[in-house]
Order: sequence, then structure tokens, then C-alpha cells
Amino acid sequence: MTNKTVKPYLNEPGSKKEQVTQMFNRISGSYDLLNRMLSLGIDVQWRKVLVGKLRKAKPVQVLDVATGTADLALAIAEAVPSAHVTGLDIAEEMLVIGRSKIAKRGLDNRIRLEAGDAERLPYPDGTFDAITVAFGVRNFEDLEQGLGEMYRVLRPGGRLYVLEFAQPKGWFFRPIFQLYFKYLLPLVGRLTSKDARAYQYLFESVQAFPEGETFLELMRKKGFEQTGWTSLTFGTCAIYEGSH
Repeated sequence: MTNKTVKPYLNEPGSKKEQVTQMFNRISGSYDLLNRMLSLGIDVQWRKVLVGKLRKAKPVQVLDVATGTADLALAIAEAVPSAHVTGLDIAEEMLVIGRSKIAKRGLDNRIRLEAGDAERLPYPDGTFDAITVAFGVRNFEDLEQGLGEMYRVLRPGGRLYVLEFAQPKGWFFRPIFQLYFKYLLPLVGRLTSKDARAYQYLFESVQAFPEGETFLELMRKKGFEQTGWTSLTFGTCAIYEGSH
């Protein structure tokens, strides 16, 4: 099973991209609450680690791919005073919620959200100083195409930061993680969201994702240099980095 073939709705028509768009539009209303509940709030800390890495570069133009409801875009704008953030997502209903959050924090002048496809970025070559993706690359229909597009719109010397779930390797924590992601998380998702399949898909897509050195190799294949990754919280999450 590859990242490209795992789809949210196994027996329904439509490409992975079409199904992912449909899924996130369906669950947009409960997405933030479920994320906090299901990660026990740790996802907030993971974003802070990513932003801590990014702020050292003092970027001015930042692209947040698969921005969703703009949690990472907001964290970047608040922590990096020089940053102007463009958030792009394929699901318009997620962006509606994101725009509301941005307006409430008075950051409309520094964060702009746009609907668009991560595998066909609507920006000229070399536009951005930095690009971030939080929990989004698993959902790309063509992972290499998406990486290539992000490399294209980065300026020379710009850097990519990818935050993504991983599978812990330890003999003790791995079974607990598997049990939680495979059974408990989908159960809570079914009870609280409008889409019974969404959180089962999360487990399946994490299983299929080419994590660790395999993902870094894909990044290098598309041109990224100075690559590396940082493991977080017993190996349940990772931050991948690479430079143009």
C-alpha cells in the first residue's frame, strides 16, 4: 500500500484528491475540537516546535500548505513578526473557519487564505522564504508532485518544514499507539463528527506514509538539500526539514 493509493472512502467513486476534499469539508465544523481531544492537546506543542525552528530564519513570505483551519498559519504570524503567511487548502469549508479565527485575532493584514491544490501551486517560482505543512502531506494524491511544487515556489536558500504523524518503534509504546489510532480514535470520531470514515482513514494513511529516511529520500529526489528530521513524543510525530 502506498501513500498515493490510500483513499478515505474505499468503495466510493472519485480520486483520492476528490475524496479528501469531500472529507475535510464534511468534518470542518468538528475538526479543531477533535484534534485537541484526540491528540490530548499535544498537537499544539508540536506546532510550537516547528515554529521555533522556522522563526530562526526570520522569513518574510511564508506558505502554509494544507492550512486547514489555519492553526499553524496563526502560530507563525504570532511568533514571527516579520512573516506574512499565505495559507492554501483544497477544502473551502476549512478555510471559512480559518478566516473567522484570523479575523478574531486581528491578523487579516498578515494572513491570507486561498483555496488551491498543493500539487499545482498557483504561485511563481521562488515566491516564498519558507513553506510549512502540518499533517497534510499524507493526503497528497501524488506526494512527489507535491514536493516538487513546493521546491519550485521556494526561493534559493528557502526551507521546507513538514510536520507529520509517525509510527513509534518502541516495543512498549507502539502497541498502545496502534490500539489508540486504530480503534479508540475512529470510535470518538464516529460519535462526534459527521463522517464515520474520516478517522479510520487517518490510521490507514499514517500506516501507509513513507516516513523517516524514506520520506527524506523523496525530498532529496525532488531537489531538497540539508535534509533532516526530528522525532517527537515517543516517535508519534516528526518534523522533516530541507532547503532549496
